[in-house]
Amino acid sequence: MALLVAALIVAAGRGIRSGGGIPKQYRRIGGEPVVRLSIGHFLRHPQIGQVQSVIHPDDRELFDDATEGLDMPAPANGGATRQISVRAGLEAIAARKPDLVLVHDAARPFLSPALIGRAIEAAASSGAAIPALPVTDTVKRVDASGLILETVDRLALRSVQTPQAFRFDTLIEAHRRAAAAGRDDFTDDASLAEWAGLTVTTFEGEAGNVKLTTADDFLRAEALRGGAAMETRTGFGFDVHSFGEGDHVTLGGVRIAHTNGLSGHSDADVGMHALVDAILGALAEGDIGDHFPPSDPQWRGATSDRFLKFAVDRVAQRKGRIVHLDLTFVCEAPKIGPHRDAMRARIAEIAGITASRVGVKATTNEQMGFIGKREGMVAYANATIALPGSD
Repeated sequence: MALLVAALIVAAGRGIRSGGGIPKQYRRIGGEPVVRLSIGHFLRHPQIGQVQSVIHPDDRELFDDATEGLDMPAPANGGATRQISVRAGLEAIAARKPDLVLVHDAARPFLSPALIGRAIEAAASSGAAIPALPVTDTVKRVDASGLILETVDRLALRSVQTPQAFRFDTLIEAHRRAAAAGRDDFTDDASLAEWAGLTVTTFEGEAGNVKLTTADDFLRAEALRGGAAMETRTGFGFDVHSFGEGDHVTLGGVRIAHTNGLSGHSDADVGMHALVDAILGALAEGDIGDHFPPSDPQWRGATSDRFLKFAVDRVAQRKGRIVHLDLTFVCEAPKIGPHRDAMRARIAEIAGITASRVGVKATTNEQMGFIGKREGMVAYANATIALPGSD
């Protein structure tokens, strides 16, 4: 009798290190969301009888949009840790009593049908098995300061992947035992199974079955899927504000003590305003005044991080991602250099990208014009974004 095999796709993480302003599993590669690519491999596999997803409760709209038209049950809601999320998924399919279950990370969209087949075969044979690859790099064990303590024998080491495959009844029992014991810190199902006393074997993994984590991972993934599906756009932004009364300025989201403040309807963050216009320009969606008119009293004194977050969200809504932001201040004072890294970090946090993708520079106006007379300051910005080519 054929085994009933279920696949559990874990998509409850909140990681945005990859950029795009949304969790990485909902970002698009070649026009398709990562989670849809991952789910599709299991829906199409002839040996898989059920596909169940687990998501963060706040991501239901993102998930529904990403999986529109796919024939699968409603997602289960995950929890604060991966282990809690997997257990929620297992409980969601328990009534169907599958024989085997494959647990797969949604952020691994490049597995092959052959890998799924090997996972099923290994679990049917041993009861618990995970894909593994030999470690080819030399491995060092170091202390907290980075001092090398020893060179580790790599012959006995393996890097592991998903899908991890188990007999369903033994895995769900292990999860229930761990929950009863107050343990929710296992980072994968194999380590939980080992804790529960199960013997876990390995089978051949795939070098291409990579987990997408960083912005660079997505750049490589787009190349694998056909980079022509995304197009690159650039936008330019400019803003100017005069100095007025006050004891500080806010620039790039950072409060800086100064002899004057900047005059404006909001917090007059000239750098943030220029960045917002640059992003909106790349999207061809008007400028900051169109969306946040100075005539509207609700924006009086508003912090400009709200404006930048709005522009970043507009990129995400268009299924795009921010590639790079570059900001230049022109002023005689205050000094920008001591605050550059704080600005880069704050802008990167709002934009959902790494600080390595944010440039902040400054120059004076050589004491010429209104800037040279310290009557005001200017900011210029460029934004580079990627959008689906069919957008």
